[in-house]
Amino acid sequence: MRTISAHRIHLALGPGMEGRIFRRSPPVGATAHPVVQAASFPIPPKTGDFGSGAVESMTPGDVFLTLVEVGSRYAGSPLYRHPRMPRSVIPDEFDPMRMKRPLPGRCGGQWFFTENGRAFNLYVVLGSYALRRRLVPKVNEILRGLTIEEGV
Repeated sequence: MRTISAHRIHLALGPGMEGRIFRRSPPVGATAHPVVQAASFPIPPKTGDFGSGAVESMTPGDVFLTLVEVGSRYAGSPLYRHPRMPRSVIPDEFDPMRMKRPLPGRCGGQWFFTENGRAFNLYVVLGSYALRRRLVPKVNEILRGLTIEEGV
């Protein structure tokens, strides 16, 4: 298992998984927050924070996960009231209508939470709604490999 770390976030990746942790250059006057992306396929370099440019090329057996920090000022707010990142998800939490942009056959799931004083949006895309029961264990493996430290 290989681990990558940046911005006080650690991601352990199993065989066949790809991942990255980065922060984009913000526009003048804005603050950039960390983004974590993990997938069972090569993530194209110009992938958007929520997977645009990557999820379109997924095969039915693929998974894509992104974890986007939104800032500590939202920590504990109503949308981010859940005190921990989910460490496992279930197939029934995925639906084609939960996609940022619907794509044939695919489905998504989204969770909002606060962990260690930091607010995050977790978004997951499965390559096939019909295969979601087989794909969710891959997602759960990624989630178990994520560690979020307190912000600075």
